[in-house]
Amino acid sequence: MSMRRNAERLRSLPPPPQPPAQLLLLLLLSLLIAPPSGAQGGDAKHKLEFSRQWISKNQPAHYEIIVPYLLSSEKWTPLKSSYSKTHPAVLKLLIQTESEQLVIILERNDDLFAGNFTETHYLEDGTGAVLARNYTHKREALKSTKYVELIIVADNREFQRQGKDVEKVKLRLIEIANYVDKFYRPLNIRIALVGVEVWNDMDKCAITQDPFTSLHEFLDWRKLKLLPRKPHDNAQLVSGAYFQGTTIGMAPIMSMCTAEQSGGIVMDHSDSPLGAAVTLAHELGHNFGMNHDTLERGCNCKASADKGGCIMNPSTGYPFPMMFSSCSKKDLESSLEKGVGMCLFNLPEVKESFGGPKCGNGYVEEGEECDCGEPEECTNECCNATTCTLKPGAVCAHGLCCEDCKLKPAGVLCRHSSNSCDLPEFCTGGSPLCPANVYLHDGHPCYRVDGYCYNGMCQTHEQQCITLWGLGAKPAPGICFERVNSAGDPYGNCGKDSKSSFAKCEPRDAKCGKIQCQGGANRPVIGTNAVSIETNIPLQGGGKILCRGTHVYLGDDMPDPGLVLAGTKCEDGKICLNRRCQNTSVFGVHECATKCHGRGVCNNKKNCHCEAHWAPPFCDKAGFGGSVDSGPVRQSDKRSLIIGLLITTLCLLVAGSLMYIKRKILIRLFLINKKTTIEKLRSVTPARPSSSFEPNHVSITTRSSTDLVKKSQNLNTPKRHDPQGLQRYHTGNVSNPVKTQNTPWSSPPERIVPPLCELPCPQPTSRRLLPASPSPRCDQESFKPSPPRKPLPADPQKNKSAQFKSSSTEVFGLPKPVPQIAPVRPAPKHPPQMPRACNTAYMK
Repeated sequence: MSMRRNAERLRSLPPPPQPPAQLLLLLLLSLLIAPPSGAQGGDAKHKLEFSRQWISKNQPAHYEIIVPYLLSSEKWTPLKSSYSKTHPAVLKLLIQTESEQLVIILERNDDLFAGNFTETHYLEDGTGAVLARNYTHKREALKSTKYVELIIVADNREFQRQGKDVEKVKLRLIEIANYVDKFYRPLNIRIALVGVEVWNDMDKCAITQDPFTSLHEFLDWRKLKLLPRKPHDNAQLVSGAYFQGTTIGMAPIMSMCTAEQSGGIVMDHSDSPLGAAVTLAHELGHNFGMNHDTLERGCNCKASADKGGCIMNPSTGYPFPMMFSSCSKKDLESSLEKGVGMCLFNLPEVKESFGGPKCGNGYVEEGEECDCGEPEECTNECCNATTCTLKPGAVCAHGLCCEDCKLKPAGVLCRHSSNSCDLPEFCTGGSPLCPANVYLHDGHPCYRVDGYCYNGMCQTHEQQCITLWGLGAKPAPGICFERVNSAGDPYGNCGKDSKSSFAKCEPRDAKCGKIQCQGGANRPVIGTNAVSIETNIPLQGGGKILCRGTHVYLGDDMPDPGLVLAGTKCEDGKICLNRRCQNTSVFGVHECATKCHGRGVCNNKKNCHCEAHWAPPFCDKAGFGGSVDSGPVRQSDKRSLIIGLLITTLCLLVAGSLMYIKRKILIRLFLINKKTTIEKLRSVTPARPSSSFEPNHVSITTRSSTDLVKKSQNLNTPKRHDPQGLQRYHTGNVSNPVKTQNTPWSSPPERIVPPLCELPCPQPTSRRLLPASPSPRCDQESFKPSPPRKPLPADPQKNKSAQFKSSSTEVFGLPKPVPQIAPVRPAPKHPPQMPRACNTAYMK
């Protein structure tokens, strides 16, 4: 039916231009009959020659090239001129032949790959390598803009270096942040400076020439002092101290948004703020998970070395780099897919922006309705870039919940979950912005219960082994971790202590030290600056276990990436924190989950994220799911209500139509209920005669013959009665009628009520109109004695001319039966013959 409607609609459209008629090369047929590439047995050349002969033999006389047209806005557009390499959600194509038009509607299958889709192949040694990919929303995190709410701190030596001028230091830090924002804009990342802090009196933590010690001291101060006081995503320390060696900065890798390690230290090594800005962007890149651009990685940098190269080069010189390489973009994409940067999807509050409102800076601030940047760079159709106001008719201009200058309804998905520890966000219907990103509470099981969520990521030993050794790698047995990491050397340790010495691992903390793996590639896959450290551990029963560790020389600005990442599962119910294997109960995830009544999970803000049909905040009432932080999971189904009303209306129309069609039957049923008692007695219902049916008798069953006579007297007779009117009646029982003969009556009965016809009736001799009765009647006439001409007496017993015989008895509580009337005049000797009955009728 849909194709027919499309064809009817297409007839009303202007016809497309006719395609040229040419001889069509049988490419399609050759593809169909061509042998597969992996076919065995047979010569390919012979098969190709056979295909040519078959085509030549079966070639039709005429071919026509059909050019598809895109149907868009009631216009025909040739596919060649409008073809795009992108894959639209819906594509409508028109194919027109000499006599017909065909519309092909193509829809992109976004649900083909399930969330747990995996790719499997086998290595040379036969080991199965399984790779899980998030095909459905692989690049969702890259499409949406991320905002790093940054705080920059200047230590006391930086304050002294800038002439002890607080305002000068603040302006320098702001200028550094402005450069960093320019560097990250091509990556769809914005830097929102939410604060600067100058230690003009004294350092708040120990800052020395040892970059490693200074880094951990600053990160500890941030977690304990700065973060509770000023919420932010990342903090960087700009120091005036000269670090040891060639180090000009240091930051943990893949630590963005974590409370323990989201930060770094930067040495202000140049008179120009651009130098410190490049170093800060470099260390921030490590927080994002970017590695150095080494020659072995084969990175593509658009800027040559003499022009500075790219930001993630291991060393920085003059001129300073100002862009990221292809390797950096790839590392960023991989990190975001793993869950790094869960806190970056919320737009920073205007009150926390530094520098005050300014139209054209890209932030909607107080007094502005929108801000799409400078007029020359603004591409927003809903915003006036000059005045930062909405254009006429526009409701919104920015945000994932704003489409075509209008708000999306509540329940529309605006941000997908990027990994197993992330939660989706939905539009609220009242704001153009997608709610801030939320994820599962720390300590929630993930990845087939092989890990626990931590800062929105699911870290496991297996994933880290694959990162270092490639596909096929897996964690080594626990004895490897215990033996190797108890050494306390560069190849086996639990990090460094406060004296920058390698710390030994306690047996309970061994799985939080250096990662130990088995299998995978022959050497680490993260670059030539990584070396393999293999340890053979003999077993008591013979044999040995091979343990493979990694020592990576990534420079002086990064901690050892061969260490187990924070948040990795070390035992059942335990997780690695600060190089110690600690119980997940420290997060309070079980206590938080109890208030969700088993119908939701706890998010990172300790609120319940309810299932689709339960309402937050406690999932104990019916609702639309989601949480108070992420919006409703499903829409208030107005369409279902409309569909329900339409179905109800349709049912009523159908019922009304049926009632109209069957109105005659309904009227008859209604009239039957309105009949009097005598009419109901006369309206007999048909019944099949028994095998002992006698044609000269009519069998009538009544409740009581006296009741019938009494009712007939009360309804159809006057108060006065004339016994002479009973001369033509015979004494008899109604249930046992006597035979009568055909005696001509002086007058026909007033109303003939023949019995209902169920058996075949004889052909009538004369045609008469059927009586106005709801029951079908037989055409055969039947005779009935005429009623008495004079009314019966009021008290028949006072009349001596008649004798009364009663065959019933009086029962207490029931109406007194009427006696049967027996006239004095004897019955005729030859009763009239009644017409043959059509059927056996029963009175009720």
